Amino acid sequence: MTFPIMKTLEIKAPAKVNLALDITGKREDGYHLLETVFQTVSIYDKLKITMTSEPGIKLSCSEPWLPCNEKNLAYKAANAFLHRAEIKNGVRIFLEKKIPSQAGMGGGSSDAAAVLTGMNILCGNIFSRDTLCEMAASLGADVPFFLYGGTAYAEGIGEKLEQLPSLEGIPVVAAKGKGGISTPEAYRRIDTLDNPVHPGTQALREAVKAGEDTDDIWKYCGNIFEQVTELRDVANIRKTMLDMGAVFACMSGSGSAVFGIFRDKNSARICRNKLAQRYPFAVCCETTGKQILHQNNLEENECSKEL
Repeated sequence: MTFPIMKTLEIKAPAKVNLALDITGKREDGYHLLETVFQTVSIYDKLKITMTSEPGIKLSCSEPWLPCNEKNLAYKAANAFLHRAEIKNGVRIFLEKKIPSQAGMGGGSSDAAAVLTGMNILCGNIFSRDTLCEMAASLGADVPFFLYGGTAYAEGIGEKLEQLPSLEGIPVVAAKGKGGISTPEAYRRIDTLDNPVHPGTQALREAVKAGEDTDDIWKYCGNIFEQVTELRDVANIRKTMLDMGAVFACMSGSGSAVFGIFRDKNSARICRNKLAQRYPFAVCCETTGKQILHQNNLEENECSKEL
Protein backbone atom coordinates (compact mmCIF):
# COMPACT_ATOMS: atom_id res chain seq x y z
CA MET A 1 0.00 0.00 0.00
CA THR A 2 1.05 3.60 -0.58
CA PHE A 3 -0.32 6.85 0.85
CA PRO A 4 0.67 9.78 -1.41
CA ILE A 5 -1.54 12.25 0.47
CA MET A 6 1.16 14.85 1.06
CA LYS A 7 4.83 14.73 0.21
CA THR A 8 6.76 17.09 2.51
CA LEU A 9 6.09 18.59 5.90
CA GLU A 10 8.12 20.70 8.31
CA ILE A 11 7.52 20.32 12.01
CA LYS A 12 8.82 21.59 15.34
CA ALA A 13 9.75 19.33 18.25
CA PRO A 14 9.67 21.13 21.64
CA ALA A 15 11.96 20.57 24.59
CA LYS A 16 10.62 19.79 28.06
CA VAL A 17 11.62 20.35 31.64
CA ASN A 18 10.54 18.39 34.71
CA LEU A 19 8.97 20.73 37.22
CA ALA A 20 9.09 17.82 39.65
CA LEU A 21 10.69 14.41 39.24
CA ASP A 22 10.77 11.57 41.75
CA ILE A 23 11.65 7.88 41.68
CA THR A 24 9.20 5.85 43.73
CA GLY A 25 10.29 2.26 43.19
CA LYS A 26 11.51 -0.35 40.75
CA ARG A 27 9.69 -3.01 38.79
CA GLU A 28 10.76 -6.64 38.63
CA ASP A 29 11.97 -6.11 35.05
CA GLY A 30 14.39 -3.43 36.25
CA TYR A 31 12.48 -0.37 35.08
CA HIS A 32 12.22 2.41 37.63
CA LEU A 33 8.84 3.79 38.66
CA LEU A 34 8.57 7.56 38.61
CA GLU A 35 6.28 10.46 39.31
CA THR A 36 6.85 13.66 37.40
CA VAL A 37 5.25 16.84 36.13
CA PHE A 38 6.33 17.49 32.55
CA GLN A 39 6.31 20.96 30.99
CA THR A 40 7.14 21.85 27.39
CA VAL A 41 9.18 24.98 26.72
CA SER A 42 9.78 27.03 23.60
CA ILE A 43 13.09 25.51 22.53
CA TYR A 44 12.68 23.48 19.37
CA ASP A 45 14.35 21.02 17.08
CA LYS A 46 13.13 21.30 13.49
CA LEU A 47 12.43 18.38 11.21
CA LYS A 48 11.74 18.26 7.48
CA ILE A 49 9.97 15.01 6.61
CA THR A 50 9.53 13.86 3.02
CA MET A 51 7.68 10.72 1.96
CA THR A 52 9.41 9.08 -0.99
CA SER A 53 8.51 6.37 -3.48
CA GLU A 54 11.87 4.74 -2.76
CA PRO A 55 11.56 2.36 0.23
CA GLY A 56 13.71 2.82 3.30
CA ILE A 57 14.66 5.54 5.78
CA LYS A 58 17.22 8.25 5.15
CA LEU A 59 18.01 10.45 8.15
CA SER A 60 20.45 13.35 8.13
CA CYS A 61 21.23 15.88 10.83
CA SER A 62 22.72 19.34 11.30
CA GLU A 63 25.05 17.87 13.93
CA PRO A 64 27.62 15.53 12.33
CA TRP A 65 28.33 13.70 15.60
CA LEU A 66 24.73 12.56 16.00
CA PRO A 67 24.05 8.99 14.80
CA CYS A 68 21.66 8.87 11.84
CA ASN A 69 20.89 5.17 11.99
CA GLU A 70 18.93 2.74 14.16
CA LYS A 71 20.46 4.32 17.28
CA ASN A 72 18.55 7.56 16.66
CA LEU A 73 15.02 7.78 18.10
CA ALA A 74 13.78 9.70 15.05
CA TYR A 75 14.95 6.82 12.85
CA LYS A 76 13.32 4.29 15.18
CA ALA A 77 10.05 6.25 15.07
CA ALA A 78 10.04 6.30 11.26
CA ASN A 79 10.72 2.56 11.17
CA ALA A 80 7.93 1.86 13.66
CA PHE A 81 5.47 3.93 11.63
CA LEU A 82 6.33 2.28 8.29
CA HIS A 83 6.10 -1.16 9.85
CA ARG A 84 2.74 -0.47 11.54
CA ALA A 85 1.28 1.15 8.42
CA GLU A 86 2.50 -1.65 6.15
CA ILE A 87 3.21 0.84 3.37
CA LYS A 88 5.77 0.71 0.60
CA ASN A 89 6.74 4.37 0.84
CA GLY A 90 10.07 5.39 2.27
CA VAL A 91 10.87 8.55 4.18
CA ARG A 92 13.63 11.14 4.16
CA ILE A 93 14.17 13.21 7.32
CA PHE A 94 16.42 16.18 7.96
CA LEU A 95 16.85 17.02 11.64
CA GLU A 96 18.06 20.45 12.73
CA LYS A 97 19.12 20.17 16.36
CA LYS A 98 18.65 23.01 18.85
CA ILE A 99 17.80 21.01 21.98
CA PRO A 100 21.07 19.96 23.65
CA SER A 101 21.89 16.28 24.10
CA GLN A 102 22.40 14.62 27.50
CA ALA A 103 20.49 17.51 28.98
CA GLY A 104 17.33 15.90 30.37
CA MET A 105 15.22 18.06 28.04
CA GLY A 106 13.78 15.25 25.95
CA GLY A 107 15.21 16.18 22.57
CA GLY A 108 15.39 12.64 21.21
CA SER A 109 11.95 11.72 22.52
CA SER A 110 10.41 14.89 21.13
CA ASP A 111 12.00 14.22 17.73
CA ALA A 112 10.48 10.74 17.75
CA ALA A 113 7.01 12.09 18.56
CA ALA A 114 7.37 14.70 15.81
CA VAL A 115 8.28 12.00 13.28
CA LEU A 116 5.22 9.94 14.23
CA THR A 117 2.98 13.00 14.05
CA GLY A 118 4.48 14.26 10.80
CA MET A 119 4.37 10.93 8.98
CA ASN A 120 0.78 10.44 10.10
CA ILE A 121 -0.19 13.81 8.63
CA LEU A 122 1.65 13.05 5.39
CA CYS A 123 -0.21 9.75 5.10
CA GLY A 124 -3.62 11.33 5.65
CA ASN A 125 -3.97 10.77 9.41
CA ILE A 126 -4.33 7.01 9.05
CA PHE A 127 -3.70 6.39 12.75
CA SER A 128 -5.64 7.63 15.76
CA ARG A 129 -3.91 9.45 18.61
CA ASP A 130 -4.24 6.29 20.71
CA THR A 131 -2.41 4.25 18.09
CA LEU A 132 0.32 6.86 17.86
CA CYS A 133 0.64 6.70 21.64
CA GLU A 134 1.11 2.93 21.47
CA MET A 135 3.94 3.37 18.99
CA ALA A 136 5.39 6.22 21.04
CA ALA A 137 5.40 4.15 24.24
CA SER A 138 7.36 1.40 22.49
CA LEU A 139 10.09 3.95 21.70
CA GLY A 140 10.56 5.48 25.15
CA ALA A 141 8.70 6.29 28.35
CA ASP A 142 8.42 10.03 27.74
CA VAL A 143 7.74 9.93 23.97
CA PRO A 144 3.91 9.80 24.41
CA PHE A 145 3.99 13.08 26.36
CA PHE A 146 5.37 14.91 23.34
CA LEU A 147 2.33 13.95 21.27
CA TYR A 148 0.44 16.36 23.54
CA GLY A 149 2.89 18.81 25.11
CA GLY A 150 1.86 21.46 27.61
CA THR A 151 1.71 20.51 31.28
CA ALA A 152 1.16 16.90 32.31
CA TYR A 153 1.58 14.51 35.23
CA ALA A 154 3.15 11.13 34.49
CA GLU A 155 3.69 8.00 36.54
CA GLY A 156 4.60 4.36 36.09
CA ILE A 157 7.60 4.37 33.77
CA GLY A 158 6.27 7.61 32.28
CA GLU A 159 3.59 6.08 30.10
CA LYS A 160 0.59 6.93 32.33
CA LEU A 161 -0.26 10.53 31.50
CA GLU A 162 -2.70 13.03 32.93
CA GLN A 163 -3.05 16.38 31.18
CA LEU A 164 -2.96 19.26 33.67
CA PRO A 165 -4.19 22.85 33.36
CA SER A 166 -1.78 24.88 31.27
CA LEU A 167 1.09 26.80 32.85
CA GLU A 168 2.03 28.46 29.57
CA GLY A 169 3.70 31.84 29.22
CA ILE A 170 6.03 31.70 32.23
CA PRO A 171 9.57 33.04 31.56
CA VAL A 172 12.27 30.37 31.76
CA VAL A 173 16.05 30.32 31.38
CA ALA A 174 17.68 27.02 30.44
CA ALA A 175 21.44 26.45 30.51
CA LYS A 176 23.90 23.59 30.27
CA GLY A 177 27.63 23.23 30.72
CA LYS A 178 29.90 21.11 28.55
CA GLY A 179 29.45 17.93 30.58
CA GLY A 180 26.64 15.47 30.04
CA ILE A 181 25.08 12.81 32.23
CA SER A 182 24.44 9.22 31.19
CA THR A 183 20.83 8.33 31.98
CA PRO A 184 21.59 4.67 32.85
CA GLU A 185 24.39 5.81 35.17
CA ALA A 186 22.08 8.36 36.83
CA TYR A 187 19.52 5.64 37.56
CA ARG A 188 22.21 3.35 38.93
CA ARG A 189 23.23 6.08 41.36
CA ILE A 190 19.62 6.58 42.45
CA ASP A 191 19.60 2.94 43.53
CA THR A 192 22.48 3.64 45.92
CA LEU A 193 20.66 6.36 47.89
CA ASP A 194 19.81 5.32 51.44
CA ASN A 195 17.52 8.16 52.48
CA PRO A 196 16.61 10.21 49.40
CA VAL A 197 14.75 13.50 49.79
CA HIS A 198 11.60 13.30 47.70
CA PRO A 199 10.17 16.37 45.95
CA GLY A 200 6.51 17.26 46.41
CA THR A 201 5.35 15.87 43.08
CA GLN A 202 1.84 14.97 44.22
CA ALA A 203 1.43 18.31 45.99
CA LEU A 204 2.50 20.09 42.78
CA ARG A 205 0.06 18.02 40.73
CA GLU A 206 -2.84 18.93 43.02
CA ALA A 207 -1.82 22.59 43.21
CA VAL A 208 -1.78 22.90 39.42
CA LYS A 209 -5.13 21.11 39.14
CA ALA A 210 -6.58 23.47 41.74
CA GLY A 211 -5.33 26.51 39.83
CA GLU A 212 -3.19 27.82 42.67
CA ASP A 213 -1.22 30.99 42.00
CA THR A 214 2.04 30.20 40.25
CA ASP A 215 3.98 32.09 42.92
CA ASP A 216 2.80 29.45 45.40
CA ILE A 217 3.46 26.24 43.47
CA TRP A 218 7.23 26.37 43.05
CA LYS A 219 7.82 25.24 46.63
CA TYR A 220 6.64 21.79 45.58
CA CYS A 221 9.08 21.47 42.68
CA GLY A 222 12.33 19.54 42.75
CA ASN A 223 14.35 16.74 41.19
CA ILE A 224 15.62 13.65 43.01
CA PHE A 225 18.43 13.25 40.46
CA GLU A 226 20.14 16.36 41.80
CA GLN A 227 21.14 14.22 44.79
CA VAL A 228 23.31 11.97 42.62
CA THR A 229 24.71 14.57 40.23
CA GLU A 230 28.39 15.37 40.57
CA LEU A 231 28.74 17.91 37.77
CA ARG A 232 29.89 21.21 39.22
CA ASP A 233 28.22 23.14 36.42
CA VAL A 234 24.80 22.02 37.61
CA ALA A 235 25.24 23.54 41.06
CA ASN A 236 26.92 26.68 39.71
CA ILE A 237 24.23 27.36 37.11
CA ARG A 238 21.49 26.79 39.65
CA LYS A 239 23.13 29.18 42.11
CA THR A 240 23.56 31.85 39.43
CA MET A 241 19.90 31.63 38.49
CA LEU A 242 18.73 31.94 42.09
CA ASP A 243 21.14 34.80 42.78
CA MET A 244 19.75 36.63 39.74
CA GLY A 245 16.13 36.43 40.73
CA ALA A 246 14.84 33.00 39.75
CA VAL A 247 11.93 31.99 41.98
CA PHE A 248 12.93 28.37 41.44
CA ALA A 249 15.75 26.53 39.68
CA CYS A 250 16.70 22.89 39.33
CA MET A 251 18.04 20.28 36.96
CA SER A 252 15.73 18.77 34.33
CA GLY A 253 15.35 15.01 33.95
CA SER A 254 18.48 13.06 34.77
CA GLY A 255 20.50 16.09 33.67
CA SER A 256 22.53 17.97 32.93
CA ALA A 257 20.58 21.07 31.86
CA VAL A 258 19.30 23.41 34.57
CA PHE A 259 16.23 25.61 34.21
CA GLY A 260 15.13 28.61 36.21
CA ILE A 261 11.64 30.11 36.57
CA PHE A 262 11.45 33.91 36.50
CA ARG A 263 8.69 36.38 37.25
CA ASP A 264 9.48 38.68 34.34
CA LYS A 265 11.15 38.53 30.93
CA ASN A 266 13.71 41.21 31.65
CA SER A 267 15.16 39.37 34.65
CA ALA A 268 15.27 36.19 32.58
CA ARG A 269 17.13 37.96 29.77
CA ILE A 270 19.72 39.45 32.15
CA CYS A 271 20.36 36.04 33.71
CA ARG A 272 20.63 34.37 30.33
CA ASN A 273 23.18 36.94 29.16
CA LYS A 274 25.35 36.31 32.21
CA LEU A 275 25.18 32.53 31.82
CA ALA A 276 25.97 32.76 28.10
CA GLN A 277 29.33 34.33 28.94
CA ARG A 278 30.39 31.11 30.62
CA TYR A 279 28.36 28.20 29.28
CA PRO A 280 27.88 26.89 25.70
CA PHE A 281 24.11 26.64 26.01
CA ALA A 282 22.02 29.37 27.63
CA VAL A 283 18.65 30.51 26.27
CA CYS A 284 15.55 32.39 27.27
CA CYS A 285 12.30 30.61 26.53
CA GLU A 286 8.87 30.22 28.07
CA THR A 287 6.50 27.46 29.10
CA THR A 288 4.07 26.42 26.38
CA GLY A 289 0.61 24.90 26.20
CA LYS A 290 -0.63 21.91 24.24
CA GLN A 291 0.81 22.23 20.78
CA ILE A 292 -0.17 21.52 17.21
CA LEU A 293 3.21 20.47 15.88
CA HIS A 294 2.41 20.86 12.17
CA GLN A 295 3.33 24.22 10.61
CA ASN A 296 3.23 25.18 6.95
CA ASN A 297 5.92 27.84 7.13
CA LEU A 298 8.37 26.77 9.79
CA GLU A 299 11.09 29.05 8.37
CA GLU A 300 9.21 32.04 9.76
CA ASN A 301 9.47 30.74 13.32
CA GLU A 302 12.51 30.99 15.55
CA CYS A 303 13.92 27.75 16.92
CA SER A 304 14.04 29.26 20.38
CA LYS A 305 11.71 32.05 21.32
CA GLU A 306 13.96 34.67 22.86
CA LEU A 307 12.13 36.85 25.32
